[in-house]
Amino acid sequence: RFPTDGFLLLALLLYAPVGLCLLVLRLFIGVHVFLVSCALPDSVLRRFIVRVMCSVLGLFVRQSDPRLRDVNVRVYIANHVTQFDHNVINLLTSCNTPALNGAPGFICWSRGFMELGVTGSRAELVDSLKVYSSHRGNPPLLLFPEEAATNGRAGLLRFSSWPFSILDVVQPVALQVQRPLITVSVADSSWITELLWTFFVPFTVYQVRWMPSVPRRAEELSEDFALRVQEFLAMELGVVSTRLTAADKTEHMKRLRHTSLLPFAPASSQPLAARPRMPSSLTGVAPEDVRITAMAQRVKEVLPHVPLEVIRIDLAQTNCVDTTIANLLEGGVPFFPESKEAGTDLPAPSASQAAAASGIQGSVAVPSSKPATKQFAKSPVERHLSLQERKRALYDYARR
Repeated sequence: RFPTDGFLLLALLLYAPVGLCLLVLRLFIGVHVFLVSCALPDSVLRRFIVRVMCSVLGLFVRQSDPRLRDVNVRVYIANHVTQFDHNVINLLTSCNTPALNGAPGFICWSRGFMELGVTGSRAELVDSLKVYSSHRGNPPLLLFPEEAATNGRAGLLRFSSWPFSILDVVQPVALQVQRPLITVSVADSSWITELLWTFFVPFTVYQVRWMPSVPRRAEELSEDFALRVQEFLAMELGVVSTRLTAADKTEHMKRLRHTSLLPFAPASSQPLAARPRMPSSLTGVAPEDVRITAMAQRVKEVLPHVPLEVIRIDLAQTNCVDTTIANLLEGGVPFFPESKEAGTDLPAPSASQAAAASGIQGSVAVPSSKPATKQFAKSPVERHLSLQERKRALYDYARR
């Protein structure tokens, strides 16, 4: 969240007292904004008043080409940057965003989401939204096909196809957010934390650009329709249209949390006697070196025949124990197996290193299987066989 540039970090520290005062003041003003938005009916006057009051909170909304907004379109498609995107676009035009995550109730309603009462599959959600859109008196739908927020600077997550199954015409909305001193969006941050940081910074500028509506082509599948709109929106934003999904982002965050936990890091809930001690050889070493060394030891336990320096070099690049093990097993990292004294086991996790163990006492036989592939196989069958071969070799080593 914080800037890495020294000058910006110093400016943030100098601004911190002012930001705290703004935070406290804007908390009281924010309560009045919420009450006003609840009391006034949905109209142009209400949106104007709330938009002016939001500018006091540091939220400035600008729109480009408002005449491009099609009043006949019933579904708006936007990229997802912050957890308040739907509130910002609702200041410009009347629209509703269905609540997809989180329990329904007062919090969901107060954040501006529309509760449909659908807790089943996506098919049930699409059916409910089709019924909602069939009534011309209802406001248009504002949907975020990415289903997860990004920083909006690198690329778009793969659009889910269900928002494009509701109607045959959608209107893309390009959204960009800028703020000084700190980043706009941080992964795994709650909406309350983001709201407090929004009140802390001097201002946050939301730039909304309306794009021409996009109709579905004849006999075009929803997946192809979603991909075409994604490419169109990515070109407008100047970012990459990726094939990564919201599930990939969630898995990536799990891996980051997993690798950030050191095996010897003391937990506050553990008794002192149960806390693992830091090895004496790591005393006086930088924290980054300590972390790499600990991860290298974990890889060494699985692959003791791989030189420790090779493991450290690959860990410095991957920063992941599982990835490094996979690289070493699949031959992605070249190395010479360490030689051992006679009488000690030289494990061969795959038969590709069997030749290196030929000089060792043959009390334990190396599994007789074809050499593991040195490159990623194109056929799923070959990849499955290669995986089974490596697993069998690891099982044999564990038994020895």
